[in-house]
Amino acid sequence: MSVVAIIPARFGSTRLPGKPLAEIGGRPMIQHVYESAAKAKVLDRVIVATDDRRIEAAVKKFGGEVMMTAVDHASGTDRLAEVARKIKADLLVNVQGDLPFIGAQTISRAVQPLRRSAEIPMGTVCTAIYDETEWRNPNIVKVLTDKAGLALFFTRAAIPFRRNDAIDPNGKKVAGRQRLWGYRHLGLYVYRREFLLKFSRLRPTALEQIESLEQLRALENGYRIYVAQVDERSVEVDTPADLLRAENYLQRRTN
Repeated sequence: MSVVAIIPARFGSTRLPGKPLAEIGGRPMIQHVYESAAKAKVLDRVIVATDDRRIEAAVKKFGGEVMMTAVDHASGTDRLAEVARKIKADLLVNVQGDLPFIGAQTISRAVQPLRRSAEIPMGTVCTAIYDETEWRNPNIVKVLTDKAGLALFFTRAAIPFRRNDAIDPNGKKVAGRQRLWGYRHLGLYVYRREFLLKFSRLRPTALEQIESLEQLRALENGYRIYVAQVDERSVEVDTPADLLRAENYLQRRTN
């Protein structure tokens, strides 16, 4: 089963223009994302998909593989689907370009469920939230799953609502100082190729547009998403403040 990672990258960003080329430790962020993903042995290939010649040049400069795509894509998934139509692969991994230090093990954990079961069309990952401020932050997407690990809902709201404050999201009694508030969804997706092409043709749904979360389109159309739990604490870069945190994270990791 061939597995290809695609990193959608566009120059325009509302909160951090030119984000893929923003430097972390003297290297563009897209290079960090690419090199982090390439460490995952489960991948046969890593490709940057972009519509910007500046990003294309940067990727070529560090020796990465890049494909130019159309400029009118409404989302990263549409960009992913364009590349999927041009290459041979059984599974496509969408690695978001704002995860410069994504763990190789995280990518592997996302891929494994789709390798084990042909009934799962799409997969993603989540990590535990132990900080209340993070749990209440609408910029951090939360996810609820059933006992089989399949997604029930994704939202920017602080869920689950804590009516019974003595029970954590795992159904265990709250004990000790480290409280489990919920689970943070990370922007990493795995698709079966045929499902990705179908998904990209589906019309945006109401909940997707309300929450501005594309994965809700799959749930609203009745498709299952497996959510693997991972221990991923790396920085997600979406603002100048996040970029500074990424720089500090890199310094701590290399010292």
